[in-house]
Amino acid sequence: MIAKYKREPVPHRLLQFIEYSFVIIGAFFVAVAFNVFLLPHDIASGGVAGISTITKSLFGFEPSIVQWALNIPLFIAGVIILGKNFGAKSLLGTIILPFFVFLTKNWTQATEDPLLGAIFGGMIVGIGIGIVFKGRASTGGIDLAAQILHKFFPLPLGICLALFDGLIVITATLVFSVEQGLYALIALFITSRTIDFVQVGLNTSKNVMIITERVDDVRNVLLKDVDRGVTVLNGTGGYTNEDRTVLMCVVAQNEFSKLTKIVKSVDTNAFVVAMNATEVLGEGFKR
Repeated sequence: MIAKYKREPVPHRLLQFIEYSFVIIGAFFVAVAFNVFLLPHDIASGGVAGISTITKSLFGFEPSIVQWALNIPLFIAGVIILGKNFGAKSLLGTIILPFFVFLTKNWTQATEDPLLGAIFGGMIVGIGIGIVFKGRASTGGIDLAAQILHKFFPLPLGICLALFDGLIVITATLVFSVEQGLYALIALFITSRTIDFVQVGLNTSKNVMIITERVDDVRNVLLKDVDRGVTVLNGTGGYTNEDRTVLMCVVAQNEFSKLTKIVKSVDTNAFVVAMNATEVLGEGFKR
């Protein structure tokens, strides 16, 4: 008999070290993108970094000082008003990001083209923030302000964050130009998409729902031929009001064609619905 391999849990101290490392590395990426791509072209793509870009143009204030001056009070306000334990990792992100911005302030800009600055700046910021999120932390700033607004007003958190970022982009448009505002929107959009990519990666799976008259036969081929688990759900037909059995099966992207072919070979009338599943944890997938 062959013993089944059991993955040992990651030691707590090692896990903490990895998460703190993610915060530091991610903050460094954000700082480099800010100084090398965004700030040289006056691209204020939301957040405290965007505010520091505007204040540098208007008053000549050092961006890292402005970021510290905003991040730390917002963190304290978040702890007091929201009553949450944001943790040492988020405090580290709040402090170390402006520090890296200060260290890299004299780095040479990477491109003279503001569009390339917006694209690659937004991308690298997204990579950095995504890495920080992987460390289960944040860099504070506008995120905390949005949570505070969300606490006092009946607005979704996403809307609160969009309001702050939108106000910053509008201010940048008035201070710089409409063109700079559009560049800021491009960078902001690319940042959000890149964060999603870093979080879920390319490991997209398919969540498949199957309605069939031959429930047992289809379930057996899924278990044996596709070699994936099946969940049996009870449903009711919306038109017929009859009880129906729904089979749910999650497969990898490259297994989907095999699944549909096998299901149709058993029941040509089977109704199959597939949805993207970007984060699948458990047996046979990511642990």
